[in-house]
Amino acid sequence: MSERGPIDYWLSDMDGVLVHEGRPVPGAEEFIGRLSASGKPFLVLTNNSIYTRRDLSARLAAAGLRVPAESIWTSALATARFLADQRPEGSAYVIGEAGLTTALHEAGFVLSDIDPDYVVLGETRTYSFSQITRAIRLIEGGARFVATNPDPIGPSPEGSLPACGAVAAMITRATGVEPYFVGKPNPLMMRTALNVVGGHSERTAMVGDRMDTDIVAGVEAGLETILVLTGVTGKDEIARFPFRPHRVVASIADLIDLV
Repeated sequence: MSERGPIDYWLSDMDGVLVHEGRPVPGAEEFIGRLSASGKPFLVLTNNSIYTRRDLSARLAAAGLRVPAESIWTSALATARFLADQRPEGSAYVIGEAGLTTALHEAGFVLSDIDPDYVVLGETRTYSFSQITRAIRLIEGGARFVATNPDPIGPSPEGSLPACGAVAAMITRATGVEPYFVGKPNPLMMRTALNVVGGHSERTAMVGDRMDTDIVAGVEAGLETILVLTGVTGKDEIARFPFRPHRVVASIADLIDLV
């Protein structure tokens, strides 16, 4: 891969990069500490739309990582910003939790099931059949369909859970309407994050553990991409993809000296 300049802005995925199964990845605390001390703008990104920034900051703190709320960017926040740009002070019927509803409220949206501009689907611990039915009927009636992320399953202590992408597929099958997914791998997620930190793509790195979401989104947004091998994608899987990360490292600990 071609050489790039120094990294002045950092974007990092959360699960699989900084934390794994609720515990910090070795080196994550030092990496975040180095970033904070350097003054370089950074954001921790997640496709999870359940939690607010403050919720996630508290959860990371419980794992020993001090990440201020303003340094966290979620698919819910990216979705709210996208919708506010598309239709200021619009309305939406929302399936999701506090992370999504709070973001939309703060973006000036009215949440309503009466002739809304959008149906917005996010993550929730308990998808309601009655809510899904209402969403289908509203989309049939002309509401635009937006979803926070395409992830089909999510983890739980008992095993996999259906996630936003799987429920979106059910609604699409019923209505024939495909959603617009805002979160990774949509590079829009990266571009909104870049706007938040005031960064330029040529001087920004994206650190992730998944080739099919983090790395492809970073490539399409023109960022320097760094794959860590502490999450989903294994070293032997990289060659299967038609795109490559700029760097592959064992873990976030290998990036401390780059800050």
